[in-house]
Amino acid sequence: MDPHVLVVSSLTRTKASNSKEPCVSAEFSGFAPHSCRTQTFSRTRTNREISPRFKRDVSSEGFTPCFSSLEAADLKKLKQNTHETKFLDDDGSSFILSWVGDGTGVILVLSTYNIPIDWFFEQGSSHLYRSEDSGKTFSDISHVINNTYIRKEFGINVGPGHSQRVILTADTSGDGEKRGVIFTSGDSGISFQETTLPFHPGQVISYHPSNPDYLLVTSTDKTLWLSVDFGQNWRKVHANVHSFSWGAGITLFFSTSPKGTVDADRRGELFLKRTEDLGKTFTTVSKNIFSFGYIGSFLFTSVVEKPGKPRVIYVSSNQGDSFNQAQLPSATLEQFYSVLEADAEMIFMHVDEPGDTNFGTVYTSDDSGIVFSKSLERHLFSPEGKSDFTNITSLRGVYLTNVLEKDGRIRSVISYDRGGEWRLLNKPENVKCEASVKECKLHIHGEYSRIQDLAPLIPLSDPSATGLVIAHGSVGDSIKSARPDIYISDDGGYSWMRTLKGPHHYAILDSGGLIVAVEFNIDKAIKSIKFSTDEGQCWKSYDFTQQPVTFAGLASEPGTKTMNISVWGYRTEEDSKVTWVSVTIDFEELLTRDCEDKDYVLWLAHSSNEESSDNDGCVLGYKERFRRLKKLSVCRNGRDYIVSKEETPCPCTRHDYLCDYGYYRHENSSECIEQPAFENHTLELCLNGQEELLQTSGYRKVPGDKCEGGFTPQRKEKNINKQCGAFSQASESKPETTIVTALTITIMIVALSAAVFLIVRKYVFGGRILAYRFSALQQQDDDPCITGNLNNVVSNGRGFHDDSDEDLIG
Repeated sequence: MDPHVLVVSSLTRTKASNSKEPCVSAEFSGFAPHSCRTQTFSRTRTNREISPRFKRDVSSEGFTPCFSSLEAADLKKLKQNTHETKFLDDDGSSFILSWVGDGTGVILVLSTYNIPIDWFFEQGSSHLYRSEDSGKTFSDISHVINNTYIRKEFGINVGPGHSQRVILTADTSGDGEKRGVIFTSGDSGISFQETTLPFHPGQVISYHPSNPDYLLVTSTDKTLWLSVDFGQNWRKVHANVHSFSWGAGITLFFSTSPKGTVDADRRGELFLKRTEDLGKTFTTVSKNIFSFGYIGSFLFTSVVEKPGKPRVIYVSSNQGDSFNQAQLPSATLEQFYSVLEADAEMIFMHVDEPGDTNFGTVYTSDDSGIVFSKSLERHLFSPEGKSDFTNITSLRGVYLTNVLEKDGRIRSVISYDRGGEWRLLNKPENVKCEASVKECKLHIHGEYSRIQDLAPLIPLSDPSATGLVIAHGSVGDSIKSARPDIYISDDGGYSWMRTLKGPHHYAILDSGGLIVAVEFNIDKAIKSIKFSTDEGQCWKSYDFTQQPVTFAGLASEPGTKTMNISVWGYRTEEDSKVTWVSVTIDFEELLTRDCEDKDYVLWLAHSSNEESSDNDGCVLGYKERFRRLKKLSVCRNGRDYIVSKEETPCPCTRHDYLCDYGYYRHENSSECIEQPAFENHTLELCLNGQEELLQTSGYRKVPGDKCEGGFTPQRKEKNINKQCGAFSQASESKPETTIVTALTITIMIVALSAAVFLIVRKYVFGGRILAYRFSALQQQDDDPCITGNLNNVVSNGRGFHDDSDEDLIG
């Protein structure tokens, strides 16, 4: 085999008797795309080595990127708009950078240190800096927090949207005790108010997704605390809380254990409670759970129905009023489930294969989150608990990931219809494969390659930059461990072009009108940045400094509207002292002309250029024509640019349907075929306590599909007037009250009320109940920012979890 082929055959999950396994921890963390509002830069370890198995191949394949010279006038403009800041006398090992608000230009930077979490750094202090001009200049405002040491794991906690809220969490000592202190700001960091907490925080404070005055946090003794006035006052919500998550509105979910119990989470003896009035009253919606998560619009619970039996996943789409059992294949105790992607319409679920295989199967749900269909086999899931599953946000319905072949090689596949069909990526036209390659395709490096230090970034896309995708990749039969190159697609992944040699950090600016890239080499300081105004077809290089810096990362405002980019790094001075440096480049003066109508062209997404076909460009039931910038137009979209598109419905075809439960698609076929095990059997389901017969021809429409007419297979549920549903998620689902004087009355009312059973939906196959069981459900944490390892931090502040399923592993 080619020595540069990347394989995972020798990588298995190592287990220790008391170690947590990253692949199977039940980390329901409120799935949401990361906003890239916060980034962390750290100094590179000088003794860093690359594993010999992944040593870079520096051989050239004869590829020469397109570069054009920078004109003298443009060079002058860039120099006039390049701003360097030196953070003198600051020896922090890490810099945490956060944007406050949207489009405000306000940045806060916290300099801190890497110290063990159980240490108390009484004599230490943090430096806090503030910028009001997108990083062109900074002021040291450490005095507003009394030069207090802020822990790196708490970082800069910025509120959602335009809230201008900031929270910094610190440790202080008083009366011989360690206690928590927070500094809160409601004016984007101009001023801070210090508040001593009545508890010691055990994790990052969570904002309510839409009301930044509402804050939640668990203390080190597992008490859940709530503030409704942005941290000025706090009150206890509940004791013995293991995890929590905001639901819809002010609904709050949390898992708790009875007082005095030990390891209730490890035995699956937790209760899931809900409050809809900010902790005044409670309702137990599920019991005997290991963990839970509120993901998209779905509430998941990991439940033990019988002692000693595997766990089962239940799903609620109505805030816990009722639950149904997710219909997924059986799994042993050593297997796990992982939510790869979820929204209000659909869930992508990875189901682990038995044994230390490092792969599994991806299933997609219907809009209820209950019925799942097979989407992709042999899906790679690394020993580190990460997958390469990526949503290409620049084009609707496109997903990219990697599969593990039987011989251990990794290959990239892409779907253009939300997982309906997957295919290998087309080879770029400007690349040739070696003669020995049997199937020359493009393969993309994802999270697994980033963990292995093969590529510094995962694929990048953004909804405002229509069709644009930037990624590290290689061509051949499979992914190579040689140094990857940069590839760009301008049509959502249908076609690709190699554009730069070697690994880079990259960013999209001006809604795709400008791309910037900086070469990534841990052994070489850098002084230049590359930029392109034609989606990577050709580049220009600009030396932004005369003194090279050790590169730490690129930083730009969340989204792609800005035209500023900051290069962060550090220099080692003659006295061996390290000085952090930020260089911000404003490209707005380089692209001074605003784009006009003549600069745009209409583009049919998903088109195969078959002009005679009525279905050309039809994906998920409709066509989209976008107004997008011409490649040769050198102008700026501007901050007010909005993606313009026209939608046209399409007639339904088989491509608008997924295979129903018990059916599958052959490779390179759109026809759904019944699985042999389901032939000549009736399929019944239990819905709301009534058994119903599922009559299907093998197809169900893809969630969110808008096709009209055309292919319309029959699918209906017929009531056969039989009661069902022996198991209830919460046989004691009842409201509780925190008001002592009303407690007795509440209990009496509940006792007189009819029991409310949350119905479990399950399929009946040939008179036998199909038990779909699993040991753990995990959320895929796919962070395009690569901001560091902040455990239990959720980007949208939705919740915190401390659950673990490690007790059932191995």
